[in-house]
Amino acid sequence: MALTLSPVETRILGCLIEKERTTPDVYPLSLLAVTTACNQSTNRDPVVHYTEQEVNLGLDDLRGKQLATKVWGAGARVEKFRHNLLDVFELNPGEVALLCVLLLRGPQTPGELRIRSERLHPFESIADLEKALEALAAGDAPLVRMLEPRPGQKERRFVQLLSGEPVLEVPSFAAAPSVAAPVPGRLEALEAEVAGLKTSLAELREELARFRKQFE
Repeated sequence: MALTLSPVETRILGCLIEKERTTPDVYPLSLLAVTTACNQSTNRDPVVHYTEQEVNLGLDDLRGKQLATKVWGAGARVEKFRHNLLDVFELNPGEVALLCVLLLRGPQTPGELRIRSERLHPFESIADLEKALEALAAGDAPLVRMLEPRPGQKERRFVQLLSGEPVLEVPSFAAAPSVAAPVPGRLEALEAEVAGLKTSLAELREELARFRKQFE
């Protein structure tokens, strides 16, 4: 199933998955709760400030892609929302946790993923986590892939592909400082100043030599 999520859809889906695991007693989430989760300043990169209207439109788009559903609980006064990730993809709990963290925080190394997925699904070792990443990266329609190391770094990073191919970071190189053209006459003035200093230094040396001879 080919999908390309917008930034707001990406954040909403990640939040729905996260809250299902971490706060099951209040899941599914109301529109207000989804908006609050999207705008959290912790465990999010980047930090965003979506309005309820933006989140509501994002939820509508996710519903159109069969990744979210609107539900009404018994006696509920407000509509709530849940994700349908496992209705679309066959994933185990570890794979869901990794995908969730990648949706919420962008490209990350295996070490970062292990720490940040701990509350969703603890991996016994980096090797176990890497097996889950390999499974997510396999097949004709992979959900993650490995990025090339950034300049000067060796650690591998992984990125989720539900939001499409990532825009690779282009290293910025500082422009080489330009050399100012010499001001006409300035070079001659500097040469004259240096010559004067040399003459003064020679005179000081001669005076010092005469002073020493007085005590020989």
